[in-house]
Amino acid sequence: MSQETFEPNYIAVEGVIGVGKTSFARMLAERIQAELVAEEVFENPFLADFYKSRHRYAFSCQLFFLIARFQQQQQLVARDLFAQRIVADYMFAKDQIFAQVNLSERELALYNKIAPTLARDIPRPDLVIYLQGSTKTLLERIRKRNLGFEKTIDYDYIEMLNKAYDYYFFDYTDTPLLVVKTDQIDFVDNPGHFDDLIEQIKKPVSGKKYYAPAGDLVRE
Repeated sequence: MSQETFEPNYIAVEGVIGVGKTSFARMLAERIQAELVAEEVFENPFLADFYKSRHRYAFSCQLFFLIARFQQQQQLVARDLFAQRIVADYMFAKDQIFAQVNLSERELALYNKIAPTLARDIPRPDLVIYLQGSTKTLLERIRKRNLGFEKTIDYDYIEMLNKAYDYYFFDYTDTPLLVVKTDQIDFVDNPGHFDDLIEQIKKPVSGKKYYAPAGDLVRE
């Protein structure tokens, strides 16, 4: 009996800074012949200042991302999202994670008056892939890619984000969710690791599924 193949129309890839979500989303979109929707990170004029002084620029940075993501999602709806396959390197709902981590109490109160209205008509993915990594692994990958504005990112901030993401996805039930532990794999430079993840995505996901590949340690 052949195994059922899962073909979600709209996939969102998520994960903490440095886990490789944009690289994976780009590779996945190419493999399944889908359109890539990439977050407009470098277009944010407050991002470099945010990493220099998080408390001072958090709200400006957060608001820019919120509006940019909303406009991008609205463009998908206007172009008929379901007419083609889509892979996004973010999910709109994750904006709330960063808001709770970075904003002050007063800023968060204002943010919470804006964000729910914008989120109301945002389409939900058919599948969310949450790429997990330890804080040590994430920092190593951040240092390796050597982006100037990320040089000030420290262990404590990544650890705080990691815990916030894990907490969010622990109770996540809005869509099917595939949680992938990435510490032991390199899907960018090892084609076998990438192929293995593609096979996991092809399998039907109902609710939440955890997958912890062991890299080359146990591969045949």
